[in-house]
Amino acid sequence: MRLTGLSRGAVTARVGALAAAGLLLEGADLAPTGGRPAAALRLDPDAGVVLAVAVGRSRSQVGVFDLAGREVAGDTRDHEPGTGARDLMPDVAARLDSLLDGLVAPSAPRARVLGVGLSLPGSVDPASVTATDAPVMRGWDGVALAPYLSPVTDAPVHLDNDTSVLVRSELFGRVPVARDMLVLKASTGLALGIVADGRLVGEGRGTTGELGHTRVDAAGDLLCRCGATGCLETVAGGWSLVARLQEAGRSDVRHVRDLAALALAGDPEARQLLRDAGRHLGEALAVAVNLLHPEAVVVGGDMSTAFDLLTAGVRESLHARAHPAAAWALRFVPATHGEAAGLHGCAALAIDRALDPRAVDALLRG
Repeated sequence: MRLTGLSRGAVTARVGALAAAGLLLEGADLAPTGGRPAAALRLDPDAGVVLAVAVGRSRSQVGVFDLAGREVAGDTRDHEPGTGARDLMPDVAARLDSLLDGLVAPSAPRARVLGVGLSLPGSVDPASVTATDAPVMRGWDGVALAPYLSPVTDAPVHLDNDTSVLVRSELFGRVPVARDMLVLKASTGLALGIVADGRLVGEGRGTTGELGHTRVDAAGDLLCRCGATGCLETVAGGWSLVARLQEAGRSDVRHVRDLAALALAGDPEARQLLRDAGRHLGEALAVAVNLLHPEAVVVGGDMSTAFDLLTAGVRESLHARAHPAAAWALRFVPATHGEAAGLHGCAALAIDRALDPRAVDALLRG
């Protein structure tokens, strides 16, 4: 009651309504305080499920999660780079349908879906659930995405960009690596989420720090996919590294995942490219470290599968450029959920929205 500012009667009524709706469970009695024994209450993780959809340039992941953020079922598939929303989203919906059907016996009612979390690379508009500037996702800008999922569920669809959900995956349901940290998405593109005092800076805007479009000396006058020249991505983004290998005759490399796999297998050219990319990343990150003094840098995205190799280059360059007071204790850690970080972040987005007081009120009204 002290935390809510509500009367005992109001709290009792609210708890009763939440329990009647199946959202709360009563646990063991708490330590006696001299009055009527008090029981601990907790969210029932099985009160419903959320759906998660993480769409990338050449891979899509879908999953069903309980309200504690645990994955109940999932499916990951590769698709051709450049596949548009009108071709991919019906497949996404069919896969979610199949996952939900697989959770129950035939003819049994489906689990209650409380929301859908969806992510895309680039800038998005959460209000209209559309991509607004996704240069690596041709055929997605301006396409309304929620209607594609309406055959699966009438629950609300929440959209955010891929780096924002990566940050969410680090903050949800656990003590974060640090209260003040940078979260680097190193994949086809390069982006940076900033966490200050445990919260994502700019949350809900549908975009994050465009680290890849920072100018660096090594890029010179190289033309970036954004139309500018001298961007970090032209020397450290996954798309530019893959293009360089393809130009050298490596037709087996189609995605940055292929590059990372080659580097881990000991391919000297791939290893050198990743190490150099790390050095260029470190040059750009040094500015952010000097300004923000983070405690840690969390690294996710497809390049992070070669974490040690990539961050060796980052450390080398960053420590040569950043002020010692800002960088001496800086830690580099891989994303908690690895290649599934985006999917877990989409689930966290959906759970956070489903348990928002306004959403809970709507659920209770029913």
